[in-house]
Amino acid sequence: MLLSDIISAEGVLPVVQAGSKKQLLQTLAAQAASLTGLDERVIFDTIMQREKLGSTGLGGGIAIPHGRFAGIERVHGLLARLTTPVDFEAPDHRPVDVAFLLMAPEGAGADHLKALAHVSRLLRDKELVEKIRATADAAALYALITEQASSKAA
Repeated sequence: MLLSDIISAEGVLPVVQAGSKKQLLQTLAAQAASLTGLDERVIFDTIMQREKLGSTGLGGGIAIPHGRFAGIERVHGLLARLTTPVDFEAPDHRPVDVAFLLMAPEGAGADHLKALAHVSRLLRDKELVEKIRATADAAALYALITEQASSKAA
């Protein structure tokens, strides 16, 4: 699975302003709705339900909110780079400034887990994350994450 199979250039949000975790998730849900055709409220509610089970903040300023959705045929992703970090209840208590929303079809058990593992591995690369944090151009961010992911897959 290539990251370019999950995320499109339109799924990269290089300058997100959010004052809270909830605002960040609302922003991600709105963009995801425009890309997938799903209802924004359904996306937001599904992601919030998942967050109630435990924060998807990984630590190190990274979060991977995710959920399963009826009405989509494949895994979709969005990358958000925040201008100001927000509290995400991460295990290390560090606020989040890089978030990757992952949306999987309702019945995609293995594909969802593979995509989650793939994105998680990618965002554990400290050098890549520093480059993400230093890049405010959507096209450059898209190239950075998709090229990095394909070079790691090879």
